[in-house]
Amino acid sequence: MNFKTVKLSEICSFTTGKLNSNMAVKYGKYPFFTCSPETLRINDYAFNQEAILLAGNNANGNFNIKFYNGKFNAYQRTYVFTGSEKCNLKYLYYYLKLCLEDFRRISQGTATQFLTAKILNSFEINLPSMEVQCKIASVLSTLDDKIELNNRINQNLEEQAQAIFKSWFVDFEPFGGVMPNDWKITTLGEVCSCILGGTPSRKNHEYWNGNISWINSGEVNRFRITSPSEFITEKGLNSSSTKLLPEKTTVLAITGATLGKVSLLEISSCTNQSIVGIIPNETLPYEYIFPFIKANIKELISHQTGGAQQHINKQNVESLPVYIPHKENTEIYKNIISPIYEMIAEICFENNNLSALRDSLLPKFMSGEIKV
Repeated sequence: MNFKTVKLSEICSFTTGKLNSNMAVKYGKYPFFTCSPETLRINDYAFNQEAILLAGNNANGNFNIKFYNGKFNAYQRTYVFTGSEKCNLKYLYYYLKLCLEDFRRISQGTATQFLTAKILNSFEINLPSMEVQCKIASVLSTLDDKIELNNRINQNLEEQAQAIFKSWFVDFEPFGGVMPNDWKITTLGEVCSCILGGTPSRKNHEYWNGNISWINSGEVNRFRITSPSEFITEKGLNSSSTKLLPEKTTVLAITGATLGKVSLLEISSCTNQSIVGIIPNETLPYEYIFPFIKANIKELISHQTGGAQQHINKQNVESLPVYIPHKENTEIYKNIISPIYEMIAEICFENNNLSALRDSLLPKFMSGEIKV
C-alpha cells in the first residue's frame, strides 16, 4: 500500500469552539463537546456537520477524540476538524485515534497539557489513496455502527428493567397498588453487605500488576463494568482495605466527580475507597439491588457533605429503607427481569469483542500491514 506523508494543515481545516464549559445545561437539546470524555448538553448549536472533536487540553495529557455528525456545540479549547476533498474525514478520525499518545508526548504545559494550533498544523500523518481511505473507514465504521446499535439496544433494555422494578416495588402494580402485608421493611445494611473499597500503596511495586481486577471510581461512569482499570496482586489485596467483590455487585461512587454514579460489576473486582459495593444474596438478588439503588440516588445524594469534595458515607447507603418481598414474589420478579439483565451483559461483552477487533485492525490498516 502506497502512503504519502502530509501535514494536517495540508489536508483539512480545523477551528475551536467558542463557549466556556459552564455554559452547559442539564437537559440541553444538543451535545456540547468539551475536553472531558463525558458529553455535556446545551440548548444552542454552532455546528451542523460531520466533524472530529479533539480535546485541546487535559490535566493528565489523556487527550480524547470523538466523531460526530449533526448539530452540536463545542468548548473553546476543543478542536473541530471538518472535511476536505483531500482526505476522508472518518479515515482521519481513526488515524488520529492512534496518535493520542503522540499528542501527549508533544503537548505543552506542566499542570495542564495543551495541544496548540501550531502543533496540530505541523503534525504529520500517512495518507493512502482516497479509495483506500474510504475502504478502511468503511470497515472500521461498520464495527463502530454495530457497537452503537448494541448500545441503543442496551439502553432500551435498561429502561424496561427499571420500569419493571418501579411497577413491582414502587407502585406495587402486581399487588393492586398496595405493598403486601407479609413484606418486611428494614434497612439495606441489615440484609446486604455494603463494602467500602481501598487502594494498595502505590509505593510498593509488589502490590500492582498482578492478576486481581481493581477499579477506580471513574469506571462507575460505565454502563456496565466488564474490565478493570488496573490489576493488583494478592499481596496488594491482603495489605490494603480493598476487598474482592463478586460479579453482579452493585457499585456506587460516593465522592468526587462521579458522586452518585451507579454501575454493575460483570466481573469480580476490587475497588478504590471512593466506591461502595452492595453484594447481592438470596434475600435481595442483584436484580433487585441494582435498580433499587438507581431509583434511590436522589435520596442518597441529599445526604452529601463536605466542602470542595462532596461525599456520601457508607452508612448513608446502609441506612436506606428497603422492602423485603416474600421469597415467592422475589422468584417471580427474578424470572421476569433476569433475562433482560442477562441479555444486557451478553451485549456488553459482545461490544468488548467488537472493540478489541476494531482496535487490533486499526494499526494494521494504517500501517499497510493489512490491505483492503
